[in-house]
Amino acid sequence: MNDKPIYVTEPYLPPLDEFIPYLEQIWASKKLTNNGPMHQQLEAALRDYLGVPEIALFNNGTIALLTALQALRISGEVITTPFSFVATGHALLWNGITPVFVDIDPQTFNLDPRKIEAAITPRTTAIMPVHCYGNPCDVAAIQEIADTYNLKVIYDAAHAFGVEDKGGSILRHGDLSAISFHATKVFNTFEGGAIVCPDAKTKRHIDNLKNFGIVNETTVVASGINGKMSEINAAFGLLQLKHIDGAIRRRAEVDHLYRHRLKGVDGIQLPDFHRQVVSNYAYFPVRVGRGYGLSRDDLYERLRAQDIYARRYFYPLVSDHSVYRGGESLTPSSLSHARSAADEVICLPMSASLSEEQVEFICQIVRASRGEVSYG
Repeated sequence: MNDKPIYVTEPYLPPLDEFIPYLEQIWASKKLTNNGPMHQQLEAALRDYLGVPEIALFNNGTIALLTALQALRISGEVITTPFSFVATGHALLWNGITPVFVDIDPQTFNLDPRKIEAAITPRTTAIMPVHCYGNPCDVAAIQEIADTYNLKVIYDAAHAFGVEDKGGSILRHGDLSAISFHATKVFNTFEGGAIVCPDAKTKRHIDNLKNFGIVNETTVVASGINGKMSEINAAFGLLQLKHIDGAIRRRAEVDHLYRHRLKGVDGIQLPDFHRQVVSNYAYFPVRVGRGYGLSRDDLYERLRAQDIYARRYFYPLVSDHSVYRGGESLTPSSLSHARSAADEVICLPMSASLSEEQVEFICQIVRASRGEVSYG
């Protein structure tokens, strides 16, 4: 029996005594926000760690995504995925942009490039794909379409910290990439986010936008927003960065444990995103198919009954929420793969703090639902 709840994701928390010196420095400097020394150190450290040209820190990933759209002056219609967290669509609505939802590839759970062209209209200005679960999109195919139709590409890379393809960081693709540093993410700053920028000029513009559009004491150049990261968040990010490689290695071990213990369970499909990339093992999604004997929702309830808080990421689809209903792109037949994924996928708990015993307990419940073993 499980002795405490197990959540789908848990933040990695380094020893508290390692954080105290950072707090003492902040107290001594009396700088709590607005591009202080911790903020500057974290930007430099992340730029080096991720291997990206420039990075602008934010107070959260949603404000980063909102600002990325503002920075590129996106308007009209934007093609995006319905299989995502609602912040993806909300960022478009908050900017007065019409989201056009296109179906996903059933193998990758990402926006299907083969479906994009048919959704392009004279009002389309951009494509906003999501690296779902940290699994890279088909960036080459998406960029080719964008170049052909003169569209911008903004990646919602909330899950993709540290992910690399053969050429380096996946965050270097598109015009901009927005990341989340929320407490549930692989790398977190308690709450935070960032925009990866292609050059220093773009970063300066984004830095102005996240500080109310202020350039100096007497000059405001844009109707910006308050998106600044605090010094305490930045300090925690610096501490997290010291431990991130070990945390990702542990997540890889947890991924391997799951795959070993769930291999061959009828009706349970284990998508494998990790062969061609450097993965961060952000999530562990499984598909519950007809051969399993229970529905995905039944398995979800059985896990909850044992204080295992798996999540139905992403259910319902963004496009199924009332604020998004009514568009031509929302007909059931046009989003068939996304709808199947929303009905079948469950993300099992994944974190660096999971023990082998906890993974085994979770897998016992999954297997027991097929009548293979007992638990309790």
